Amino acid sequence: MALTGAGISVESGIPPFRGKGGLWETIDPMEYAHINAFQRDPAKVWRVLIRNMKEVLDRADPNEAHRALAWMEKQNLLQAVITQNVDGLHQCAGSTDVIEFHGNFAWQRCIKCNARMATAAVDLCRLPPRCRCGGILRPECIFFGELIPPQCLRRAEQLSAHCDVMLVIGTSASVYPAASMPFIANQNGATVIEINPERTALSGKVSDFLIAGNAGPVMKALVKTIVERL
Repeated sequence: MALTGAGISVESGIPPFRGKGGLWETIDPMEYAHINAFQRDPAKVWRVLIRNMKEVLDRADPNEAHRALAWMEKQNLLQAVITQNVDGLHQCAGSTDVIEFHGNFAWQRCIKCNARMATAAVDLCRLPPRCRCGGILRPECIFFGELIPPQCLRRAEQLSAHCDVMLVIGTSASVYPAASMPFIANQNGATVIEINPERTALSGKVSDFLIAGNAGPVMKALVKTIVERL
């Protein structure tokens, strides 16, 4: 299993939400990323938050780390990816079993008729953009104030409890319930391997190993080692 966070996508040009240099340093998430804020003034949320996110994601491509996980899945070495990201880059890289705790920004959904549209195809000439039926489009990601889909949480817990190894890549594992997955894996006898530039709350307590470094180069080296030993 793999658990991924914002750090795996930074090398694709996607800034994190939290921490130094994160999006929440520049805007108030309760004012622009809460479901109540969207319902109250969708044009404002589109103008300040969603439009900028779309422009960033339109330019983003999967990096070495995303491609490495997709390769591991094809080799039957990786069962699934649990991700806190909404960028859809795991799927773009070729991963087919991705549990998205916070949804996916690659798609928009009409709040009136429930029709879907690729975010890349949304016309930003009018904000908020609308469906053909006249309904407002919203991203298929989880706003603050909304719940993680219970089926995603249940499956993530089940897979974490039965995996042999969990890779924790590009996340501080401080946001729950995603942060509980390494604990579940550890408690059920799995080896937990962190791939992060710095130590986290998991280091030396829950994780068995910390490979210090950026996700792309480390995962590329990991794949090379696996290939040599196959």
